[in-house]
Amino acid sequence: MSAFGAPAWPSSNGSDEGELFCRCGDGDSDAREELVHRYLPLARRLARRYAHGREPFEDLSQVAGVGLVKAIDRFDPEVGMSFSAYAIPTILGELKRHFRDAGWALHVPQRVQTRVLQLERATDELRRQLGRSPSPAEVSEATGASVADVLEAAEASSALEAVSLESGPAFTGEDGGDSYRERLGSDDEHYELIEYEASLEPVLKALPPRERLILHLRFDNDLTQFEIGQLLGISQMHVSRLLRRALARLRTVAETEKA
Repeated sequence: MSAFGAPAWPSSNGSDEGELFCRCGDGDSDAREELVHRYLPLARRLARRYAHGREPFEDLSQVAGVGLVKAIDRFDPEVGMSFSAYAIPTILGELKRHFRDAGWALHVPQRVQTRVLQLERATDELRRQLGRSPSPAEVSEATGASVADVLEAAEASSALEAVSLESGPAFTGEDGGDSYRERLGSDDEHYELIEYEASLEPVLKALPPRERLILHLRFDNDLTQFEIGQLLGISQMHVSRLLRRALARLRTVAETEKA
């Protein structure tokens, strides 16, 4: 029996394992194929560890098979290590690289990726035992991870898949519903005012206090010139004159910035 509880896989042509590796090292493709056939169940066993619903198991099996072939090509039987002991970390490394490079829509640190996979397996097991979805505290107790780590992994798992902006919310059940793109907010026409405000701020500070106040009352509070005059105790004509003077200064600065 192997370390994974699987029986040893005998060679179909009667050659022992050492002879197969020697022939493989000499370029014998038949020996290489025989070794792949012999250890492919081990590779699939390791791939099943990472099958958590989102990634098709057959895709993971192919990735594990690539890792197996790499292990066969690199293994040196004269080192004295069993091939299984050498192949397992090689295959697992290939699976981890697959999830790091291709399995995530967004960049997520390797430590978080590993934690997500571990906690998802524990969550699936608890769901089978409890007959319901476990709470973060229950997952924490079962795995020894902190509740904060469990919550972080749950949030990070959303980076496994990206949703197209052209698709609609799956929960609506509507075929012709608005897409996510159509539900997004439109461009704000007043964004450019932020840039203008930044460029005009030094001039505004240089204006006399009364002119700054009139600009504020007129454009921020939307008061009429008559209302401003009543509030400040001056005539509407005086308000109009001060307002024109302040706007002329601001207009000059704006035209200078555009040039």
